[in-house]
Amino acid sequence: MKEQEKAEIKRLSDQLDALNHKEPGLLASGEAEKLGELLREKDKLIEEIERLKGVRVQKLSKEAEKLQQLPFSRAITKKEQADMGSLKKAARGIVVVHPMTALGREMGLQEVTGFAKKAF
Repeated sequence: MKEQEKAEIKRLSDQLDALNHKEPGLLASGEAEKLGELLREKDKLIEEIERLKGVRVQKLSKEAEKLQQLPFSRAITKKEQADMGSLKKAARGIVVVHPMTALGREMGLQEVTGFAKKAF
């Protein structure tokens, strides 16, 4: 679902970009009716993009809230990061969040952090 939302935002942004490139030509030709239609279409696209981005942020917030409620979290050492498979086997149900992902940025993480129900 995340990829579909990203793809939809990208598609709408591309359409908006195309309309922005058409605008100077219509301004120069003085076609007011086509220009008005173009501006209305741009407004619709901007509104839809903002709505989709809001939905995406809301989903991230819910996910961040769930992780923050887990009773145990700590930074993952470089050694553990190198052997993530054994870490995930040792601590079943661990969720690892990287600070450069959208979720990690939202949570304000500074280093790779693991969240779990039990200590690991």
